[in-house]
Amino acid sequence: MTHSRSRRKVLAGITSATGSLLLSRTAFAAELTPRAAEGPFYPTRSMRKSDIDNDLVKVAGLVREGGGEIITLKGQITDRNSTPITGARIEIWQCDVNGKYLHPGDNRPVRYDQGFQGFGHDITDDAGNYAFRTIKPTKYPGRTPHIHVKVFDGRREVLTTQFYIDGDPDNSKDGLYRRMSKAEAKAVSMAFTEGPKGKETIVNIVV
Repeated sequence: MTHSRSRRKVLAGITSATGSLLLSRTAFAAELTPRAAEGPFYPTRSMRKSDIDNDLVKVAGLVREGGGEIITLKGQITDRNSTPITGARIEIWQCDVNGKYLHPGDNRPVRYDQGFQGFGHDITDDAGNYAFRTIKPTKYPGRTPHIHVKVFDGRREVLTTQFYIDGDPDNSKDGLYRRMSKAEAKAVSMAFTEGPKGKETIVNIVV
């Protein structure tokens, strides 16, 4: 069994173990998840590392893990009637612990953390659940810490958005964050709790 498959099994266990919790939260997300700009650093296929699974902290073939505070990001993807969307592809991308993106357009003289994937994806299970192992987002110049997110239903892109750290003091200075209503901001905010494997957050998505 490859590292990629074994890590996917571990994360699959996380989602199945918390399935009932995620389902209990669907009533909260009655409205569609707010959309947000893709931003300039979405990595095309040629820019991505060969390892693009849902564990962004461990790159296949490397011994060391990516730097930063490791978190588990998980949730459930449903439609507005709370019906789980199974087999959906969810992608995330974010800057590394140094605030650098895995993208040639980010040409600042900052060294990229080669132990961090920078981009990853998961496929929702039969209950619409997804999970990622990544790092708590760090600051990029001019922005509050955030994680970029895309959701595809088959080949059709159904959502592009961004997740933010709940209560981060820089949120109030961020132009994209300030455009949202309080309800919209809450829907894409990551509130962290201590889980069995460290800090974790649940963000449910409605498309």
